[in-house]
Amino acid sequence: MSLMYLSLGSNLNDRYANLQQAIARLGEHFTITAISPVYATEPWGDTDQPPFLNVCVAAATTTPPRDVLHILKTIEVEMGRQPSRHWGPRLIDIDILFYDKLILADEELTIPHPRIAARAFVLAPLADIIPTFHHPQTGETVEEMLERVDTAGVERLFEMQFPNRARDVAVGQKQATV
Repeated sequence: MSLMYLSLGSNLNDRYANLQQAIARLGEHFTITAISPVYATEPWGDTDQPPFLNVCVAAATTTPPRDVLHILKTIEVEMGRQPSRHWGPRLIDIDILFYDKLILADEELTIPHPRIAARAFVLAPLADIIPTFHHPQTGETVEEMLERVDTAGVERLFEMQFPNRARDVAVGQKQATV
């Protein structure tokens, strides 16, 4: 069993619902072990677009990394992600940050994510779930990387519910009212 860490972001339509749906879909393929709080973040790269909501997810899997990538891209497309400009607005974006301590780089996939150390919108939620995880190439912890980036425009909002727990609570409330 491998442990991977994913970053999810949305800045179109109902951003929170998009994150909830994506996490529920991830749970159909992987065992979700942790979900960070939700963060509101300013766009990175191409700043002429709406703000994002971001979370990070830890998941256990036996699926190989390239197959994980294909699952993530399928989820994005099935949720309605449309091709747009580089770093442009998106309904949902799901990236592999780390996959155990694997180092992989080819034309299809790079792990660890090559821009992780520069992105406060990734590091802030990731630090909530794995602050002492060491980057396999640099040796820096997630917390140390976060300390080096500008966190202006990154605001922690609230805890994200596990999709199955939220469903179980809703079912329990419905049964209690019947």
